[in-house]
Amino acid sequence: MATLSNFKNGLIAFLATFPCILFYLCFLHNIHNEDHNSLWNWCNNHPILLANIMFFLNVNVLFWFIALLQSNLHWMIGLYWMVIPVMLLHFYANLPMAQYNQLRSWIVTILTWIWSIRMIHSYFRRENWQLGVKQDWRYTDMSNQYGKNWWWISFFAIYLSQQVLQMGICLPLYIVHAVDKPLIFLDFVAIAICLSGVTIAFYADTELHNFITKNQKLQQLGQPMVPILDKGLWCYSRHPNYLGEQLWWWGLALFGWNLGQNWIFIGALINSICLGYVTMLVEKKMVRQNYRADAYKLYQKNTFVWIPWFNFSSNDKNKKERLSPWIV
Repeated sequence: MATLSNFKNGLIAFLATFPCILFYLCFLHNIHNEDHNSLWNWCNNHPILLANIMFFLNVNVLFWFIALLQSNLHWMIGLYWMVIPVMLLHFYANLPMAQYNQLRSWIVTILTWIWSIRMIHSYFRRENWQLGVKQDWRYTDMSNQYGKNWWWISFFAIYLSQQVLQMGICLPLYIVHAVDKPLIFLDFVAIAICLSGVTIAFYADTELHNFITKNQKLQQLGQPMVPILDKGLWCYSRHPNYLGEQLWWWGLALFGWNLGQNWIFIGALINSICLGYVTMLVEKKMVRQNYRADAYKLYQKNTFVWIPWFNFSSNDKNKKERLSPWIV
């Protein structure tokens, strides 16, 4: 039964973006229509607006409707968060009006695919290689908070808000394919930042997965669980996975900044602010769990939130008192 459900949800997820893909293929096929007032010419002249319209109709409306049919279970947006940037990348790269440096495009394409594959692997590993079984715990908390009104509030809280965020942070993918300039030194800095972000996030997620798996086994054996993860990267940062994710988006934004778009960091900044809010939610959840509350509060005092730093020894009280105001 579980296998059948997994196959059904996989098929739904696979077919869900077909309306958008089919429309885009029609656009590419008909763009050379001699009728300059046609729909296809309008699409060619307004690529960002077109991408937002397709996102609104295919993701916001269709994904939301599918979630309502599946008992208000909003799992598909989490899966496609890792796929949409790749789709946007190829959407912008294949526009008839696109002009870009081929080498920079290849670099950004490879980096985006690496980021996406890393995220997809982490997602399926976390979900025990199943689809549609559960949704993000934050959505569950919000559904409990809003009760009967959640069915319509979810459209704005989950889908419309994520359109603003994801379309914003993916704008560098458009800039890279709209400006043709040779590579400069800062492009290689952007490559280093992106690769560092993906690497840090991968190792942090792997350490977290191993920690959770170990605790699940201990729980099954009726043994006390380990309250906190403070080994590896988690010894230097309370959220190294979030740090790695932010580095990726800031590195991607640097590609756009190198092409003369000084405003391009707005998306990465908004994403960092959102991750800051998510961090607060996660930490509140941690201290509400009795078996780890005290250990996590001590962990908060001794370890920085995002920026890696050496963990303080329990005997170095003076140093903790001196630096504790900066551990935020």
